[in-house]
Amino acid sequence: MKPVWLLTLWLMTLSVWAQPATLTPLPGAKAPALTQVKRVRFVTTVGNFLVEVYPEAAPNAARRFLELVQKGFFDFTPVFRVVPQFVCQFGINWRPPHPEFKENTFKDDPSYFQLSQGTLAFAKSGPDSNSTQVFINFRDNSRLVQQGFTAFARVVEGYDIAERFEAVGDESMGLDQDQLWDKGDAYLKKLPKQPAYILFAEVL
Repeated sequence: MKPVWLLTLWLMTLSVWAQPATLTPLPGAKAPALTQVKRVRFVTTVGNFLVEVYPEAAPNAARRFLELVQKGFFDFTPVFRVVPQFVCQFGINWRPPHPEFKENTFKDDPSYFQLSQGTLAFAKSGPDSNSTQVFINFRDNSRLVQQGFTAFARVVEGYDIAERFEAVGDESMGLDQDQLWDKGDAYLKKLPKQPAYILFAEVL
């Protein structure tokens, strides 16, 4: 009986290890089951990190994020905002044809999950104004759910890489977003300190 017991324990352990890291439902939320996962690898000037995207958590956000990755939108773009113990933010690409996404907004998804450390959400200026900018949470920012921000993905490997991104520009807002959209490389070349860059992102 001992070999059978050991085999059962080993299989149970494997099943625990195989469970993917997902998102944590908000208290009282009727969160959907997360049965689908897409993986995206980010290669940066600081190192690599791996993101799991959960389409059922926020369908509109997940769809846009994966579209941006597949179209190379994030490639060779700066991590233009880093606020320690809060967020880092990326998602401005001024090179044609990518700026067309700037005004191509999509509707908010319902918020079912916590904006816990390592989760991703789209940045926006108001209701249904999501387009290209994404932030990674450096702490539990679930209070932002009240403002309509929605978790759709999570860093599952290399989170320490994101924490190594250095702050540039304004200590709260980072680099000048209008200058990035309008002048791009010319603006970046004049900076006294360079930000970290995403070299490329790919769906695995």
